[in-house]
Amino acid sequence: MNNESERYFTVSDANGKTIEYEILFTFDSDETKKSYIVFTDNNKDKDGSIITYAATYDKDGEKLELRDIETEKEWNLIETILSQIEEKTSGE
Repeated sequence: MNNESERYFTVSDANGKTIEYEILFTFDSDETKKSYIVFTDNNKDKDGSIITYAATYDKDGEKLELRDIETEKEWNLIETILSQIEEKTSGE
């Protein structure tokens, strides 16, 4: 993600509607040997929090192809990182 255009990607849903997502951050896990992407469409949930999504991806691939998170362990890893970021940013 070296330039502004690389911070966004679009997908088409089942109805053909195009949705733009903003990449919040990416990271690699030595533990799972996978690359992860956390992103948002900047919509908010009923509590007013921005909804975020996560997936795995091949960072060396030519095209961004997202894959589902497969295990509870992976979700726990992502949630831990999100919590750490939230704590750090709320303290600033």
